[in-house]
Amino acid sequence: MTDVATHRADLDRRAAGRTVATLFQATVAAHPDRGALRWRDADGETWHELTWAQWADQATRLAGALGELGVGRGDRVVLMMRNRPEFHVADIAVVLCGATPISIYNSSAPDQVQYLAGHSEATVAIVEDAAYLERVLSVRRDLPALDHVAVVDHDGAAPAGVLRWHDLLAHAPVDLATAVTIAKPEDLATVIYTSGTTGPPKGVMLDHANVCWTVEGYLDMLQKDPTGWRVVSYLPMAHIAERMSSHYLAIAAPFEVTTCPDAGAVSGYLPHVRPESFFAVPRVWEKFHVALRAALGPDEQRRAEADAALAIGWEAAEYRARDEEMPADLAARFAAVEPTLASVRRLVGVDELVVALSGAAPIPLDVLRFFRALGLPVSEIYGLSETSGPMTWEPFKVRVGTVGRAFAGVEVRLGDDGEVLCRGGNVFRGYLNEPEKTAEVLDADGWFHSGDIGVIDDDGYLRIVDRKKELIITAGGKNISPANLEAALKEGELIGQCCAIGDGRPFVSALIVLDAETAPAWAKAHDIAFDGLAALAVHPDVVAEVQREVDAANARFSQVERIKRFVILWEEWLPDSEELTPTMKLKRRGVHNRYAEQIESLYR
Repeated sequence: MTDVATHRADLDRRAAGRTVATLFQATVAAHPDRGALRWRDADGETWHELTWAQWADQATRLAGALGELGVGRGDRVVLMMRNRPEFHVADIAVVLCGATPISIYNSSAPDQVQYLAGHSEATVAIVEDAAYLERVLSVRRDLPALDHVAVVDHDGAAPAGVLRWHDLLAHAPVDLATAVTIAKPEDLATVIYTSGTTGPPKGVMLDHANVCWTVEGYLDMLQKDPTGWRVVSYLPMAHIAERMSSHYLAIAAPFEVTTCPDAGAVSGYLPHVRPESFFAVPRVWEKFHVALRAALGPDEQRRAEADAALAIGWEAAEYRARDEEMPADLAARFAAVEPTLASVRRLVGVDELVVALSGAAPIPLDVLRFFRALGLPVSEIYGLSETSGPMTWEPFKVRVGTVGRAFAGVEVRLGDDGEVLCRGGNVFRGYLNEPEKTAEVLDADGWFHSGDIGVIDDDGYLRIVDRKKELIITAGGKNISPANLEAALKEGELIGQCCAIGDGRPFVSALIVLDAETAPAWAKAHDIAFDGLAALAVHPDVVAEVQREVDAANARFSQVERIKRFVILWEEWLPDSEELTPTMKLKRRGVHNRYAEQIESLYR
């Protein structure tokens, strides 16, 4: 057997017969009094905690209440709430009934709630508060399978027929040892709905075997005992990366999870939590990068000193990534600047990180280099909901510009056209109620066709070129990756978001959105008077600076790939909008539709 086949067989053996419920039971038995879930009140001052035993008590009580409502094996329950301890309690309670918990994005409009709850045939919905409740109730008449709705928080009496969370928790608990036997490895642990960049969301079916197999792979790749590691859970739980890293993996490891209900506030949690593991999408890393650079202020000497220290830190990071000893002169220079770099890490609250991941989209290389130069172990991870999250990752021997090597026990290869294919216990069971779409991506030999084009080097490191369907083919027949162009453009200080245009066009152009935080700061530093971002978008000095940043990005590409023209937009593109998915991926169709007039103006 090959090394991959041997590793896969080992993971198969270790995951055999296990479910999320049995993982939970094992952790509760081993660590009943260890802290499991933490959160703070709205005042930002008072902290609370549930131990594993207390989590189990609440989950078994809720499971008893749900069972009395008729929830059983094979049923589905939708959860609509932010990152808070009640999500984790509800998820496990549903699993203890043998049912499937399905998280839906909190930003979902009523028609989206109707589609997701209807498509999944959910019989129960648990929502966070009155605002979420209103969205569900507004479409309930169109959801004949939805028998019960429960709300966690409500200022007054819940509307007739709506159940209250605290009433459900007052139910007598089910026996944990008995409840964990209900769900089977082949039962669905969850359904992750894709972001829907090109059509209605598809329901990615992940069973307990998928989850347990992938968790075992993660634990292998960490190369150390993560028991008690601190993590912050802040991204939507409808996102497979957050679901895997701060829920499933947290249960198995186990981690101490601090829930942060507002993703925009996560930077304020880091100094308090001091996490040992941290996942973020590129936009979060970009905002951290901007904030840290801004903290240096306009003082050119301080910036020059910081850049010199970071240059040394980058050299040292590259030696560490190759597992090589630093030359004596570099070691001496690094020893001189490391106290400064360490002080920055402590200030931000990331000084105890063991692993730090960026995923869901390409991270700008200068942002990745910045954090690695600072001494943070940031690595890119690649995968999809259909692969239970990870497909490739290299947490320690990082090769910048790649997304690592094949995940533990996973086979990764390229198709004849360069499409990334993978096979392993992490590969999903298909799309819910859509066998035709499943057949399009899962072949008879078990290979999942990702839809991404990639390149694998001699050491097995994968570099993603772009989505197969999103490659720009110019009028001259040249294939161009818009994602690579966009990642390079977003390294510019003033550029917050962008979209490369050019399919069927004579040249490549771009829509560029000013960064709502850095653009005003840059303008003030350059004594530019302005009244809002709209004024900045047309200011000659801002246009000239954006042009300089575009030129800098263009220098990395061939003549035919370069951005020839652009238009500057000032309205920020927000998650779960016409322009971005909830996980901040570009909705190219939405961008093209909304800005059709501006796009056409670039080619007149």
